[in-house]
Amino acid sequence: MPADTAELARLEVGEQGGARVLAFHGRLDVRAAARLWTAALRAAGQADGQALVLDLSGLTACDTAGATLLLDVEGAHAGAATVTGAAPQVADMLARIRAVSTAAPRPSPPPAMTWRETILSGLRAATEGIAFLGELAVTIARFPSRARMFRRGDLLRVADQAGVQAMPLILLLGILIGLILAFQSLIPMRQFGADIYVANLVAIGMIRELGPLLAAVILAGRSGSAFAAEIGTMKVNQELDALTTMGLDPVTMLVLPRLVAALLLAPVLTVAMNVAGLLGMTLVLVGAGIPPVAIGNQVAYWVQPGDLYGGLFKAAVFGAAVAAVGCRAGLSTGVGPRAVGVSATAAVVGGIVASIALDGVFAIIFYRLGL
Repeated sequence: MPADTAELARLEVGEQGGARVLAFHGRLDVRAAARLWTAALRAAGQADGQALVLDLSGLTACDTAGATLLLDVEGAHAGAATVTGAAPQVADMLARIRAVSTAAPRPSPPPAMTWRETILSGLRAATEGIAFLGELAVTIARFPSRARMFRRGDLLRVADQAGVQAMPLILLLGILIGLILAFQSLIPMRQFGADIYVANLVAIGMIRELGPLLAAVILAGRSGSAFAAEIGTMKVNQELDALTTMGLDPVTMLVLPRLVAALLLAPVLTVAMNVAGLLGMTLVLVGAGIPPVAIGNQVAYWVQPGDLYGGLFKAAVFGAAVAAVGCRAGLSTGVGPRAVGVSATAAVVGGIVASIALDGVFAIIFYRLGL
């Protein structure tokens, strides 16, 4: 009978001499195996305490899918299974599939990290981070003698990517934050007849805290991940090793331009965020019946120059921290197809966490100084 018209395999389950017999008849190809798979495994698993016999005398043909099914049926039985009546070509196919399965066992999942290994890994990462900060400080101190290695082209490129291209997102997010804060503050303030003081609350909150912090978050998401991906790809391609072999310092050539660009751009992004936030707040308050002149007078009277300068200083520190974390993640990229993605993720998370932690430190310092 031609192969394309041969009868698809069927399964018969019976008992013989206290053993469960699974008899296969017909052509056991990929279509028949898919149809019989569940029933065959169920029948083999139900043979508790019984011997299992696979009667293959009725098989006319068997491909790799069918042989895999037969081996899985053997494995589904708690005890040993006996194969009988297999034609030479069927027995040969079973032997080949069994040899491949034995030679290439399924890899076991990696062991989970214990609490001790987790703590040691965290301490190791902290130590490496401190060492990187020390190396960065030494590089900055030696910069006058290595200024020729500084890549001004990278500085301008990063300034364009992190500053100019991020400006639409900064403005949109700033307007939305201003709108949300104004709406949420207007409801309770109106109960006390203090609608006008919403301008004070939103303006001080944006200029002192939210503006620098949100700008740092966007910088970490857009630029920190890009720094890690670029430097990480260079490390995977052994370009960093090539720079070191040629006597060039990777930190001076790759890290410093990105650090300087982020440090200079973060205050600019913060100013744009503040302006957009105040604009969004003004739209809400004007809609609530408060004149724009009154809003401007409140902001000008209550927002002190120290609030603005403090926010810009924090923004510069946040930008430097985001760039340092991103570059550090890129320099520590491992090997493998997932390494660059892991580094980019670590750069984003680390940059945001570092910015929030530094904001907490600044809050304590400013409180102690009475600012």
